[in-house]
Amino acid sequence: MEKLTIKELEDVAVEMRKTAITMIYTAQSGHPGGSLSAADIMTSLYFHTMNINSKNYKSENRDRFVLSKGHVCPILYSTLILKNIIPKEEIYKLRKEGSMLQGHPDMKRCPGIDISTGSLGQGISCAVGMALSAKLTNKDYYTYTLLGDGECNEGQVWEAAQTASKYDLDNLVVIVDNNNLQNDGSADEIMPTRDLKAKFNAFGFETLEVNGHKIEEIVTALDHFKSNKDGHPKALICKTIKGKGVSFMENIPSWHGVAPNDQEYEIAMKELKGDKDE
Repeated sequence: MEKLTIKELEDVAVEMRKTAITMIYTAQSGHPGGSLSAADIMTSLYFHTMNINSKNYKSENRDRFVLSKGHVCPILYSTLILKNIIPKEEIYKLRKEGSMLQGHPDMKRCPGIDISTGSLGQGISCAVGMALSAKLTNKDYYTYTLLGDGECNEGQVWEAAQTASKYDLDNLVVIVDNNNLQNDGSADEIMPTRDLKAKFNAFGFETLEVNGHKIEEIVTALDHFKSNKDGHPKALICKTIKGKGVSFMENIPSWHGVAPNDQEYEIAMKELKGDKDE
């Protein structure tokens, strides 16, 4: 199957953002800021890099993905909808009782979820376990995990990083959505993360830093990681903007976990370029 062009990937990212915002608006609950900042990362992973589709998502040889920052699950659900792994009508069931789309990813309810997540810091440990399992069983799949920069305040993140380095997990890619905002303010004010690239390097990772909204930069880095099986786990620091694509949400901490009202939703959908309904 031919890979999508950069322009086609950018168009997918627009649809991802529109779908995530629609989910959160319909539910009147959810986390828009971090979902929007991660849209280009998720597009690059699922529509360019990862070996996963609607037919192989249960296969032993598929690539694995762990959303360590589980609260931004609307962008993961949007991905699974656009990959035809879950039905499109689920868009309107986010956080509803009995829905497969809960407020955090639930592997027992939702197809395409490799592990249930929500408690920050724990997802990367699960990803390390998956990558180690592949090594021990001679499988060739990769494991990718997405963390928030605020999540990197958790000590468990660095315990997992040490473990990944000890076992030479060059089939593990840790991606940090580095938007510098948390629920209550900037990461620098609450607990400075300092130089994340230098930190991961110090833990034995090969680390690259890119603009997390430039899909060409993201996919180039991910392609490099796949071609460089050198015994080092990989880390990709993506510099992003929380709420990217919606002007009144960008870089505003209060949009961490607030749903838009009717007027805000209308404005958001108009601002997201490529809206075919305009």
